[in-house]
Amino acid sequence: QVQLVESGGGLAQAGGSLRLSCAASGRIFSSSVMGWFRQTPGKEREFVAAIRWGVGNRYYADAVKGRFTISRDTGKNTGDLQMNSLKPEDTAVYYCAVDRNGLSYTATAYDFWGQGTQVTVSS
Repeated sequence: QVQLVESGGGLAQAGGSLRLSCAASGRIFSSSVMGWFRQTPGKEREFVAAIRWGVGNRYYADAVKGRFTISRDTGKNTGDLQMNSLKPEDTAVYYCAVDRNGLSYTATAYDFWGQGTQVTVSS
């Protein structure tokens, strides 16, 4: 079992930055992937970024490419999402998640989820 706790959400102005963190308890195997998703009311959970836990390969949704950076620290069992050049359309609840079976862009493939953290970007 892996338990995930996000932190770092809040309010930012358009063009600003926020950094989200995800603290994991329990072992994350090198074959796993940590992903970040976001969700707004009435919409499905949307893939944002993912990183292979072992080798560190990174993957991004087109909407955030060049603005967001995903990272992980395997020693500390944490993951981060640095969000720059924020836009009002980035407003959502952000979740970190772990997929034990490898990379997927679909929320249903992920096995463990955090409780989510709200990010609000004002124009």
